[in-house]
Amino acid sequence: MNRPASEEITQLLLAWGGGDETALERLMPLVHAELKRLAKRYMNRQRTGHTLQTTALVNEAYLRLIDSSRVQWQNRAHFFAISAQLMRRILVDAARAKQNLKRGGGAQMIALDEAPEVFSEQAAELIALDDALKALASFSPRLSQVVELRYFGGLSEEETAEVLKTSTRTIRRDWKLARTWLYRELSRETNDDA
Repeated sequence: MNRPASEEITQLLLAWGGGDETALERLMPLVHAELKRLAKRYMNRQRTGHTLQTTALVNEAYLRLIDSSRVQWQNRAHFFAISAQLMRRILVDAARAKQNLKRGGGAQMIALDEAPEVFSEQAAELIALDDALKALASFSPRLSQVVELRYFGGLSEEETAEVLKTSTRTIRRDWKLARTWLYRELSRETNDDA
């Protein structure tokens, strides 16, 4: 995205945060393609035939963004970081709902050979990753934020540093540390399940 568009997005976010409802109407066409790219990135990690489609994920995130009018938007990178976080939460909520169905939550009794597959291994992995991120956030909120911004939000090191108001070098170090910690945590969980 070029610089003038980025500055325009930041100005519209600030206006929207200041109560200008027309700023939101002008903002959405500018950010729609990027939101769709974020959603597509998330959906590419989901199993084939996932019930939630890219457009539906963008629409759900959009509805939640509108409800987040209390957020004091800093800039374009901050907006997309929040958007990425919302999309991850939407997918985790969907995975948890499927897991609850597997365990009988609201399910009707049917013959085993008629039972559809309601839960996939990817849903379990997404939930495990979400749980690991929460554990990481409990002792280092910044490391957790770096993962959300870099991995889920697709932000560069520079954009992540801008959002978190720190140096690119710190982000690079945090990113490496967070990935190592998550790998160890998820490996331990996999071994415990085996």
